[in-house]
Amino acid sequence: MLNIAVCVSGGGTNLQAIIDAIDAGKITNAKISAVISNNRDAYALTRAKNHGIESCCVSPKDFASRDKFNAALLEKLNYYHPDLIVLAGFLVVLPESLVNAYQGKIINIHPSLIPSFCGKGYYGLKVHEAALSRGVKVTGATVHFVDEGTDSGPIILQKAVCIEPDDTPEILQRRVMEQAEWVILPQAIDLIANNKVSIVDGRTVIAQ
Repeated sequence: MLNIAVCVSGGGTNLQAIIDAIDAGKITNAKISAVISNNRDAYALTRAKNHGIESCCVSPKDFASRDKFNAALLEKLNYYHPDLIVLAGFLVVLPESLVNAYQGKIINIHPSLIPSFCGKGYYGLKVHEAALSRGVKVTGATVHFVDEGTDSGPIILQKAVCIEPDDTPEILQRRVMEQAEWVILPQAIDLIANNKVSIVDGRTVIAQ
């Protein structure tokens, strides 16, 4: 049974997609053991509580330095012994110590088709604003492993979403979530939980 810790900063719609997929049997051999947020007001914490999942807040505001926050975050994750850490809208730059401690065991969902509109500064609505500003016709979402860079780890799954003429960043964000993020994040977790994903020469290989 894959033991999952989900890290999230906001409303937790991707968290809800994971919960629903587990309940529906679309994710097998996995359970969410903890939800961790850097924001004590995050609705994701309420979603976790409503579903009987242990949750907590580790906020940088509660620590004298970033190093102390980073150490506390790693300590809290270690407490739950996760086999997989899922970043589901977690607006925190992970320290190198955490990435190294969980090498190949952290995945992230990003709201674009990497390598487009990713990296430093591209998060939330900023991604969709950039896609619309550039005039691309297709965007989407990517699930990837986390490494020391920003959105630079091996790609697991991607799903394309068409851009419509009257899209706003908010409308596009919603469509990308509904048509891509909420689909491929559970799929990726299920693949990992059933030992179908491996990393070879910096790329993922998915067993059929």
